[in-house]
Amino acid sequence: MKKIVLSIFVVGALMFSSCKKATEGAKELKDATTEAAGTVANEAKDAANVVAEGASDAANAVADGAKEAATKVKDGATDAANAVVEGAESAVEGAKEAVSGAKDSALAGITIPSFANEAVTKNLTEYATYAKDYIAANGNLGKIAALAPKGAALLAEGKKLASKLDASELMKYKSVLSNIQSKMAPSK
Repeated sequence: MKKIVLSIFVVGALMFSSCKKATEGAKELKDATTEAAGTVANEAKDAANVVAEGASDAANAVADGAKEAATKVKDGATDAANAVVEGAESAVEGAKEAVSGAKDSALAGITIPSFANEAVTKNLTEYATYAKDYIAANGNLGKIAALAPKGAALLAEGKKLASKLDASELMKYKSVLSNIQSKMAPSK
């Protein structure tokens, strides 16, 4: 019986040692698991920080790009507006020059425009002066007869000059000549 009791003690001691070793193994496993979980959590946190920094950098780059694009659009709009203003100013200057280039004739209500060939402008101005003198003759045949050669010479010279004008200037010339002659008609 001693052998049996002794055997039970030996078995108990072995079981106790084995349970102790199992408990120690479980504790080591728990510590290793906790340590691994902590490492994984730290790595996940670091990765999340990297992603957040990258997203922040990307957002800043997009914001900077949008700001730069808006500045370029603003500058382009300003340049376009300035070009429109300059174009309008140029058009106004051109209109002023055209108006100042036109000359009031000796006849009221008749304006002699400028032509590319200055001789045409001069001829019409002289013809308007002739027409004023003709109208002032007020039907006096002696005065009208004295003026007739001058009128004929101016018309002949004007016809020669007009033959060299382009279509738009020829129309302008004929219009002014017609207006002058219509002023003379009541005096005939």
